[in-house]
Amino acid sequence: MSVTKRMAGHGAGELHGSGEFRKRKYDRREDKDVNVNLSSSVMTAFHSFQHDLDARHDKYERLVKLGRDITIESKRVIFLLHRIVSTPHKEDLLAESESKLNAVRHKIKQVAQELMGEDMYQYHRAFTPGLQEYVEAVTFQHFVITQSLISIEDINKQLVFAAKEEELNSNVPSEPPEKSTSESLERPVCKSIQNRLPSSLDKLPSELSDTQQPPSVWSLKVTPVDYLLGVADLTGELMRLCIGSVGNGDIDTPFELSQFLREIHDGFSYIGNAGPYEISRKLYTLKQSLAKVENACYTLKVRGSEIPKHMLADVFSTKAEMTALEDYVS
Repeated sequence: MSVTKRMAGHGAGELHGSGEFRKRKYDRREDKDVNVNLSSSVMTAFHSFQHDLDARHDKYERLVKLGRDITIESKRVIFLLHRIVSTPHKEDLLAESESKLNAVRHKIKQVAQELMGEDMYQYHRAFTPGLQEYVEAVTFQHFVITQSLISIEDINKQLVFAAKEEELNSNVPSEPPEKSTSESLERPVCKSIQNRLPSSLDKLPSELSDTQQPPSVWSLKVTPVDYLLGVADLTGELMRLCIGSVGNGDIDTPFELSQFLREIHDGFSYIGNAGPYEISRKLYTLKQSLAKVENACYTLKVRGSEIPKHMLADVFSTKAEMTALEDYVS
C-alpha cells in the first residue's frame, strides 16, 4: 500500500509540476506580448504590409465580382442573338444587343478604373473569364452582321474610355450612353451598327483635342490568350446557330458556317502545342462543333429532300448525341 501511495503521489507531483511549467511558459508569452513596442519601426512596417495586403485582397474580390457580372451580361447578349433565326424583327434585336454590349463595356470600364496604376497581370485571373465571354459575345454579334471574324485590335479600340470632368469631380463612374430611337428608325440597324462603332472610335481623338487633353483615359486590353479562348467558345455558339437555322428551314446557313468553322480550325491548328494549356483543351471542343456542323451539311446534301424540314433539327440533334457518345467511348 505504501508503495502504491508513493507512486500515486509521485505521479500527481509530475502532473502538478508540468502544469506549473505550462503556466510559467504561458506567463512568459504574456510578458513578451505586453512588452512589445507597437511604435517600433518593425511593427510599423508590418502594419503597412497588412494594409497593403488587405487592400489588394479587397480589390481582387471587387474584380472577381465585376468579372462575374461581365460574364452574366455577355451570356445574355449571346442568348439574345440566338433568337435572330426565329424572329422577323432582326434589326430591333441587333439594336438591343448593341445596347446590352454597351452596358457590358461600362462594367469593363470599372475594371479598368480598378486597375489604374496596377499591373494588370497580377489581377488578370480574377476577370479573365468575363473577358473571354465578352469576346465571345462581340465576335458572335459581328459574325451575325458581317459573316466575318472581328480582330483583336478592333475589340481593344472599343475598350478605350475617356473620363469626363464631372466624373472625376464626383468620383462616380458614368453610365453607358443610351441609343436614341430616332437614329435606329432612320436607317437599317445592321448598317448603323457597322458604321456607328468605327465612327465613335474615330470621334474619340477629336473630342480629346477639343477639350485640350482630357483629365484621364482608361483602357483595358484583351490579351491574345483571352481573344483565342473567346473565339474557341464562339465555335460552340455557331454550331447551335447552325442547328437552330436548320430547324427554321434555312438550309444555306449551315454550309456558310461550315466553311467559316474550317477556317477557324485551320488557324488554331497552326498554334498546335505551342499555345497555353487552355487553348489545347478547347481545341477538342472546337473539333466537336465542326464535326456536328459537317454532319448537318452532309445530311442536308444527301438526304435533305427526304427529311421534312420540321424534322431536320431532331435528326441533327440525334446525330450529335451519337457522335459525342462515340468520341466518349473511343
